[in-house]
Formats: sequence, C-alpha cells, structure tokens
Amino acid sequence: MHRDSNISIDPSNKMRDFLLSRPSSMLSRTTFENMMKFRTLMYNNDNNYMNDDSGDETSDNNSDDFIECDEDLQRVKQLDELIGSLQNVSFETIIPNSYVQMVTTVPNVRVLKSNDHIVSLQTFIRNKNTPRDEFIFNADRLIRIVIEEGLNHLPYTTRSIETPTGDHYDGVQFLKMNCGVSIVRSGEAMEKALRDCCRAIRIGKILIQSDDETHQASVLYSKFPADLPLRKVLLLYPIMGTGNTVIKAVKTLIKHGAKQSNIILVNLFTTPEAIRSICTRFHEMIVQTTEVHPVVPHHFGQKYFGTD
Repeated sequence: MHRDSNISIDPSNKMRDFLLSRPSSMLSRTTFENMMKFRTLMYNNDNNYMNDDSGDETSDNNSDDFIECDEDLQRVKQLDELIGSLQNVSFETIIPNSYVQMVTTVPNVRVLKSNDHIVSLQTFIRNKNTPRDEFIFNADRLIRIVIEEGLNHLPYTTRSIETPTGDHYDGVQFLKMNCGVSIVRSGEAMEKALRDCCRAIRIGKILIQSDDETHQASVLYSKFPADLPLRKVLLLYPIMGTGNTVIKAVKTLIKHGAKQSNIILVNLFTTPEAIRSICTRFHEMIVQTTEVHPVVPHHFGQKYFGTD
C-alpha cells in the first residue's frame, strides 16, 4: 500500500476525524493540502481493496492499516464535499499559518486582502510590548482602512459634474440616510475615522454588558436616530471573540426597526467562532473585517483608552 511520507498514518483515525471535523473557515493552507493527500490515499486504498483478487480481504486491510474500506468510502465522500467548498480558494495572498478567508464560504463576509502593510499594522496591535502611543497610532490607521472599505457597502447614485477645464465627468456620490452605531466602549475607538470620512454622519450608541462566566449579553443603554428604519447602519465593533455582543446589538437594532440587510458590521479582528455565530443567525447583514483568526487582541479596548 502506498503511504505518503508527509502524512502521519494513525491507526486510531485521529487525523481523519480531525480533518473531517474542522470547519472550512479554519483550514490553513497546510491542512488543505494534507486533506487532498489524505483523500488520494483513501481512494487508492479503496481501489486496491476492491481490486484485490486474493480472496483474503484482510491481507492488506488489517486493523493496523490506514483505511477500512466500507466505512472510509462514505467518509471520503464527506471529505469530498468539504474539499469541494475550498477548491476556489486562492492561497497566494494568505500569510503563513493564517486561517482561510471566509469570503469563499460565507458570501456576506468581507475580509481585507492581506498585504505587508495590513499585517504590519495588525502586528503592532497584537504586540504586547507596543507602547500605547504607537498602539493608538497604528490602530487608528487600520481602523481608517477598514472604515473606508466599509463605505463601499453603502448605496451610491450616479452624478455628472463639470471639471475645471470645462469637461464633463460621470461619477458617483453617496446617497443620504446612513448612520453609525458604536458598541460602547471599544466601538467608540472607530468613531473618529467614521467622522473623518463622513463629517455630518449621525452616530448612535449601544452599551452591552456580558457576563464573565456565562458570556450572556444584556443591553444596558441604547440610543439611535429616530428614523433608524430608513437608514443604512455601520455597526462599529473592533474585536469579536464569541460574537455574543454583536448578536445582541443586531437584535436590538432590528427591534428598533433596522433592516437586517441595512446593517454593515465594521470590525478589525474576529474569530471563526464569532463569524459562524453571527452569520448563521443573520444571513443578510454584511461583516467587514481585516482578519479572521482564532486568537484576537482582547486587550484592544483597555490599551486604546489607557485603562490597561
């Protein structure tokens, strides 16, 4: 039986179960490539088993072998479905050890294209030794980038103008009736960038408290524009660990008349868990983030506001 040296053969099938249980949003490039090798091994082993004319089914398929034909034939089909959802993933722009950008599997999630500039800003924010002034400076830069990207999801209308040379130019402009809502307090760090881009924009507030043990969220205070149901909403919240706070905020916005399809969550760092929790509940809202990663900088709010 052919065995690939790059894959560990585990009689207890731990590797197989690991691959099949991992959410597609948490697959690194290395894991994806191992899945493809693993799939090839399983098919080869199954074909060898089916073409064995020795009459002894246990000759090459004892309890120490990598595959048990009948069981694994079904599992490889499940694996094919998982791999199929990743076939169009481009790994060229994904940094080593990062997690697959969820754009391919969750249509309403938008992740900034990773480059050295973006990663350098993320590194400053994640580094525990970054001085507070540098932390704020680089955080504001990253916030501005993701806010600008979030504006792409707002409605535009065409507009014809005349240039200083007398030429006509067909462009676009924002439609009115947009607003921001910051989740206190870390979301307030994103307000300045939003005002710098949209000087007259109205910004609402929502204060949500999460229980330290149960992580259950409860709303302590909320204030929104009176015509919220008519507006597009940029929901500002930089760090998502479980997603519970954002879920509560979105439910509160909807309770006050906001349309789910009008909500755009603008975020810096999120975990795959938070993305799954939010997107399984709210299929129409857009999530704009800079990175999906299992470890997020939970110290962000305290360090930004100087209470660390």
